[in-house]
Amino acid sequence: MQEEDLKWYFNTKTGEVEQGKCTNFEHRMGPYDTKEQALHALDIARERNRQADAFDEEDDNWDKN
Repeated sequence: MQEEDLKWYFNTKTGEVEQGKCTNFEHRMGPYDTKEQALHALDIARERNRQADAFDEEDDNWDKN
């Protein structure tokens, strides 16, 4: 058994959480260490994108101060 088989993934097609790489990579988000994290995969991705956008905005404005 590989480590990925113990990790949790969110299936974007079905909205279900799965343990192991059960789904095609096109519909799989993860890996996550816990089922709870995988349940919140979309929220985690949304927050990471928000942080990246804020960083990019800050980087774009480096010379405006």
